[in-house]
Order: sequence, then structure tokens, then C-alpha cells
Amino acid sequence: MEIWSAPALELQVDPLAHMIIADWNPIAFTVGDFTVRWYGIMVSLAVLTIFLVTHRESRRLGISEELLFNLFLWGLIGGLVMSRVVHVVDQMVTSPGQPIDWIGFDGLGLYGAILGVPLAVFVYTRIVGIQWSSMARVGDAVAVAAPLGQAVGRIGCFINGCCHGGPTTLPWAVVFQHPHSFAELQGVPVHPAQLYLVLWNLVVFGVIFFTRKRSKPAGSSFLTYLILYAVGDFAVRYVRINESYAAGLQQAQVIGLLIVLVCVPILIMKWRRFRAEQRSAEAPSLDA
Repeated sequence: MEIWSAPALELQVDPLAHMIIADWNPIAFTVGDFTVRWYGIMVSLAVLTIFLVTHRESRRLGISEELLFNLFLWGLIGGLVMSRVVHVVDQMVTSPGQPIDWIGFDGLGLYGAILGVPLAVFVYTRIVGIQWSSMARVGDAVAVAAPLGQAVGRIGCFINGCCHGGPTTLPWAVVFQHPHSFAELQGVPVHPAQLYLVLWNLVVFGVIFFTRKRSKPAGSSFLTYLILYAVGDFAVRYVRINESYAAGLQQAQVIGLLIVLVCVPILIMKWRRFRAEQRSAEAPSLDA
């Protein structure tokens, strides 16, 4: 029984090929037949990061802790369920006829979590009778936390070897070699697409964090986060090796494109209404 197996996380650079050799063990520890991968640990840390940062931002915005805890629980369930649904649908479309584990969690679709959380929160507001519009501030709090948590989760993908890009000869190419790695192209220099998304998520976090205190319409930070993440993910997908889903695009690209097409007009309308209200408030009164 192996209790702990820490990965050797040193990045070895092949002086001849000028590429990064990823030969660490992605399994953290095993107890009997139960195996815990570093990916699972990093995803758990990502969820914890999202909760802690959202909690901190919620206090600044005056959101009650009781409401936040309830929303987090519902959002967690909705995110897990929808992320699994998105993964299963993707498998059904790209690999028709292949057996699918409907209940297991061997694969999760990130966009499922992004869509499942607000859907679950909407259901909760209907059950308890809370106005949906009041959730805009909660969304803004989540917008600060989500990209940071996603960056942590993508580090888990990198350790795991999954979600990598296609073959490349770039000097920062990564070669996954460990037999327990989930890399589809083991021993082949590939784009570290996981790290591209880590960097992009940190950029999105910086934009949202440093603009969070500016005067703006409620919910605009959340919409901005969705748009920025979707744009970056859409671009990175071009170096991924996922199968085409529709119109030559991967499933995540289709979802990301729909998010942009829906969120951009809403964000524009919010800003127009907000600026009109500001001009109205600043106009001199005629009652004198």
C-alpha cells in the first residue's frame, strides 16, 4: 500500500532538443485501490480559492454570509453536474458508439461548470423567492475569484498531463513521459496549452481585480469575465487536439462563441443604461 508519492516537479530541459521534459508522477497517493491524483487536489484547491476570494469580495459588497454559503452549495452541485453533462455530450458527438461512463468523473467540461453555476443559482432564487436581478452583485464577487481559481485548476491539468496542445517545435514545448500521465501524445513535444490558460486567467483576474472598485453597472464585472475568458479559451483551442464539434469548431469554441454573442450585447446595454442614469442624476433640476 503506497501512502504518499510526491511528484518530482522539477522541469528538466533537454539541452539538445531545448524542450521541457515532464516526467513527474501525477498520482499524489494511493490507499489500497483508491488513487488520488494531483489533478484532484488542485481542483479542490481551485474550488477553495474561488470560495475564499468570493467570500472576501462579498463582504466588501455587503452580501450576507448565509446567502453566500447557500449559493455556493447550489452552485457547486450545479457546476459539477453540468460539467459532467458537457463532457458526456462532447464524447457522444466526437466519439459516437463508444461506451460512456455516465456517472463517473473521469472527465469534466469547464464550460459546464461556468454555465451550471448560474443555472443552479437561478433555480435557488426561484425556490426561495429572491429576485434574480439581485444576484448581479454576487456575480461581480464571483468574477474576481473565478479566473484565479481556474488558473489553479489548470496547473492541475498541467501536472496531470491532460488538456495539452498539439505537436510543436517551439522551445517551450513540453514532453510528457510518465506512464501515469493522461497525455494523449506521450513522448511528443506539445504546446503547454494548460499554461497558456493559466497565464490568460491571471490576465483576466488582473483586469477584474483592478477595476472592481470603479463605478460601473452591477453585473458588468461578471459579464466582462465571461467574455474575456471565452475569447482567450477560444484562441487557445486552436493549438489543442480536441475533435471538431460543429462548423470546424471544438465544443468549447462553440460554447465560448455563444457566450460572447450573448454577453457582449447585454454588457453594452448595461453600460448605456448606467451612463444614461448618471447623466440624468447630474442634470440640473428645473424645479426652482
